[in-house]
Amino acid sequence: MSVLLTEIKNKVGIITLNSEKTLNSLSLEMIEELKTVLEDWKTSSEIACIFLQGAGEKALCAGGDVRKLYDAIIEQRSVDKTQVPQDCFDFFSKEYQVDYAIHTYPKPVIVWGHGIVMGGGIGLMVGASHRIVTERSKLAMPEITIGLYPDVGGTWFLNKMPSAFGIYLGLTGARLDGADCKFLGLADYYAASSSKETILNALHHADWKENPYKIVSEILENVSQNDIPDSQAALHESFIRKFEGVSSLEEFREILLGHNDKDEWINNGVKSFEAGSPSSAHIIFRQLKEGKDLSLEEVFQSELNLSCQCCIHPDFAEGVRALLVDKDMSPKWSPATLEEITEAWVDSYFVPLKTGKLIMEN
Repeated sequence: MSVLLTEIKNKVGIITLNSEKTLNSLSLEMIEELKTVLEDWKTSSEIACIFLQGAGEKALCAGGDVRKLYDAIIEQRSVDKTQVPQDCFDFFSKEYQVDYAIHTYPKPVIVWGHGIVMGGGIGLMVGASHRIVTERSKLAMPEITIGLYPDVGGTWFLNKMPSAFGIYLGLTGARLDGADCKFLGLADYYAASSSKETILNALHHADWKENPYKIVSEILENVSQNDIPDSQAALHESFIRKFEGVSSLEEFREILLGHNDKDEWINNGVKSFEAGSPSSAHIIFRQLKEGKDLSLEEVFQSELNLSCQCCIHPDFAEGVRALLVDKDMSPKWSPATLEEITEAWVDSYFVPLKTGKLIMEN
């Protein structure tokens, strides 16, 4: 069974991530196939626009297949734990090349962000020209819970969010729905999940002689809903403002834990922050603060280095073990607390590795 399905109809290239059992999680094979298709279609006269979706109704993409990365890390540790596993380098470098290609694509890319969209799924969606969410969209960057950090361009798009939402979402992995995504700039259109066939039908009958971006925008405007539910993120804006200008992780933690009027939304964030990897919390804070002025290409270069460093530091493999391998939900973080982490330890995550440079193509 192919992990990626493609179809061309009236110059509309439809790409389906085809791994319903794993909630369309990104494997290296899927990324490589996606990279090839995007490159082939970029200059093809047969393609006017792209429509990216996930198989089934549950998810666009639940993120990267980190279980396979775990296996590669464990195998590498038995040989030389100071070296980045080749499979991990290949996965991250090719994933980021695909994300960058979508950000810079010369044709409209429509992403049907229905159901679960997490981690690597957001990486595929966020750079698209036309991003659609529905009443069943559930987005998050919960990497702190597995000893990683919000990659796939997170340094870029989290820093583009209003107020201090970027740093808050990065450190708490807070869940977002469709209304939140519209408010935070992660989506352009909110449409009923039942409207997908209407959209595809309109695309299949479009006359692509005019500007394709204009045609796609008009089709999506016709199905998008303006009357959408309240965004929980928007309702918590005054709370999020408290984090504007925080200068240290300790300050962030004090504000978060010291807030008196905690409701379910805030409590969920507190739980993820407190249960997450202390090392991740420190590197996320530095990543977002120091990456504010980086170009998109510089973001992916710096994230490739940081992701590879995570593969030779202890917490990423441990987080995956606890969540997906042994499933005991009791990661033994090392160091175990925020207070035990030194500046030198955080610095060690940002040391440039000799893994090779990320080649970006325009």
